Amino acid sequence: MKILSISTSSNIASVSISENEDCILELNINNNKTHSETLIPLIDKLFHESNLKLSDIGLMACDIGPGSFTGIRIGISSVKAIAQSLDIPIVDVSSLEALAYNIQNENFKTICSLIDARNNQVYCGIFDNNYDLLENYLADDIIAVQKTLQKYENIIYVGDGAIVHKDLLNINGFIYENDIHAKNIGKCAYNKYKNNKTKTADSLTPLYLRKSQAERMKQKNG
Repeated sequence: MKILSISTSSNIASVSISENEDCILELNINNNKTHSETLIPLIDKLFHESNLKLSDIGLMACDIGPGSFTGIRIGISSVKAIAQSLDIPIVDVSSLEALAYNIQNENFKTICSLIDARNNQVYCGIFDNNYDLLENYLADDIIAVQKTLQKYENIIYVGDGAIVHKDLLNINGFIYENDIHAKNIGKCAYNKYKNNKTKTADSLTPLYLRKSQAERMKQKNG
């Protein structure tokens, strides 16, 4: 089964086509343009270079956040439109899950995905070595997250939040690739598909762990 996967939750737009777990082709772009400008041309290029057609796709997948509010909305609306036109199921993948899948074939017990949310705030996902979530997702101050992490051993960190807070977390080793890749969304999606964790286009919704900056400013100003 061929899977079309899309990531738009960060500055990088990433798209891929996979055959089950194996990536056929992935394309990434970060050209300072909005995802609304780059995503559809990037998908067109993906199909052209892979010599595949939209009708070959049997499953859609995308990251639903946390991350850029605007980027997430663009990705979800695009996936919904394509999935509805093809009448195929969708798998949603959190950005933190997608980051965890950057860790492959390593000797570890715990994966901590961290996305920088600025002002010492982070989004955090804590996973075991089967990529199963160990805690509810966190959107909190890095100090509070650090306290939660103290109960876990043999942690591998991934994501730009780990880079920003490397000294505080006492990360001495290598921090893995911190970009979100569509090919890893595809891997996660295939695993979920095998466990009957699919959605229809109508039921696909963003994962917002906190309010947008505009909403927070409005609330602050009364």
